[in-house]
Amino acid sequence: MTHLVPLAKEVDENKVTPGVLGFIVFAVMALAVWGLMKSMSRQLGKVDFKETPDPEAETASETASAKPGQS
Repeated sequence: MTHLVPLAKEVDENKVTPGVLGFIVFAVMALAVWGLMKSMSRQLGKVDFKETPDPEAETASETASAKPGQS
């Protein structure tokens, strides 16, 4: 591990920093993710998870379970 230390000294620290452009790109991506999460939360709030029974399925099951000749 000590043989990597001289390599780090040769690198100019001004060339490796992300700078203002890197911060702007990161900030735009963070705002986009925040907006998408807010939109997803709003859309999931609209979803009704209770399933309404199908009236056609109920009448079909009632007619199939009813025996002929009985009222």
